[in-house]
Amino acid sequence: MSALVHAQGAGALAAEDLSAFGHDPFWLVLIKAVFCFAFLMVTVLISIVMERKVVAWMQLRIGPNRHGPWGMLQSLADGVKLMLKEDVVVKGADKVVYLLAPIVGAIPAFMAIAVIPFGPDDVSIFGHRTALQLTDLPVAILYILATSSIAAYGVVLAGWSSGSTYPLLGGVRATAQVISYEIAMGLSFAAVFLYSGSMSTSKIVSAQGDTWFAALLPVSFLIYLVSMVGEAHRAPFDMPESEGDLVAGFQTEYSSIKFAMFMLAEYVHMVTVSALAVTLFLGGWRAPAPISTYWPGANHGWWPMLWFVIKLCVLLFGFVWVRGSLPRVRYDQFMRLGWKVLIPVALVWLMLVAAVRAMRNEGYQFTDVLYWVGGAAVVILLLSFAVDVVRGRKEEAREAERQAAEGEFDPMAGGFPVPPLPGQTLPPVPRRRPRRALVGAAAGAGTDAGSVEADGPESGDISGTAARTTEGKEADDA
Repeated sequence: MSALVHAQGAGALAAEDLSAFGHDPFWLVLIKAVFCFAFLMVTVLISIVMERKVVAWMQLRIGPNRHGPWGMLQSLADGVKLMLKEDVVVKGADKVVYLLAPIVGAIPAFMAIAVIPFGPDDVSIFGHRTALQLTDLPVAILYILATSSIAAYGVVLAGWSSGSTYPLLGGVRATAQVISYEIAMGLSFAAVFLYSGSMSTSKIVSAQGDTWFAALLPVSFLIYLVSMVGEAHRAPFDMPESEGDLVAGFQTEYSSIKFAMFMLAEYVHMVTVSALAVTLFLGGWRAPAPISTYWPGANHGWWPMLWFVIKLCVLLFGFVWVRGSLPRVRYDQFMRLGWKVLIPVALVWLMLVAAVRAMRNEGYQFTDVLYWVGGAAVVILLLSFAVDVVRGRKEEAREAERQAAEGEFDPMAGGFPVPPLPGQTLPPVPRRRPRRALVGAAAGAGTDAGSVEADGPESGDISGTAARTTEGKEADDA
């Protein structure tokens, strides 16, 4: 009987109530589509100017201040400049794929915004009650993941079709990066699905009416924040286009409007992942708790769009802040963070969240859930600590054996200085003795000289002979 009840409950969760969508006239759907496109374009233009202004402020520079008031038209000037630049096509490139790659990278970036809710579903537009959302799907989050994965093909095809080494390496890096960080991102989404009981974006926002999921699922929120930076190929995780070792990565051989499309796709992707974070973890279009508590109308009408835009701008500022504060990490460090830290932590956290939800559905009290889940978490932490200690000791013993077999590292063995490899250590650098020790040594030398003079004429003759011998050698050298 209980199995039948659970099956009926699962069927109820699967049958999403999306009756608010699919009834708009064609002209209203067209207005919503144009608004989504215009919102992305305007947000991208503002984001580029904001990034340059904020980074300049962090680095004590002026930043753009020539085009428009306070340099606010700098993004528009950059777009015009890129359109008027010479369009170079590499001779050895696969021209069809080479020209198609920027389009494949840019178009999917605009598609994900279609299922992002900007406000409630009872707003009046020209007398027609509708939702501030283009459309919604029962699997809207999977749709967003699919579009972001398709956008990665543009980067990969750009690197392969350029017929050059550095773009190819950038494309390979982009592939590994997307695979690594989409796994952690998907696991952070799974915890949200367990709490909301839906993969529809509008239903997930509705489930956060009392408490944001960022407070209920803080580990999932932190994992998503790190994953979205890696997913958007932004610093310090901009490995596919790192100018320090790959010139410009996958876009090295692109110029003019094709390069502008890649740049546009990057910033649109940044806006999309930020909007998704607002929807899944920050309550979506809902007002923050102090405002919604004392103002009942904060979540009605057109006001919710204001709260959504404010939250979005805060996350975009976080992107810029991270870029201006952190240096680019090495690629091996980046992969280690994704596979050895984010994915295991996300798996363990998802298991704990599932256990909590299952126990709450079975009627367990909160204290019982806390004891069981907290005890399991402590046991897992102790086991991981013990494994790390044992592994660290084994690695230290293995490293000591290797260093003993190789001997001391000599940086000048080849005739010129070379840096040590991982695991090798430089010999200690000889340092000058402290000034007090030098003064004490000089005083001791003076005392010894006095004692030598007091010993007798023989010692004095010896020291005098030595001094005369030294003076004679200096004279001969001169």
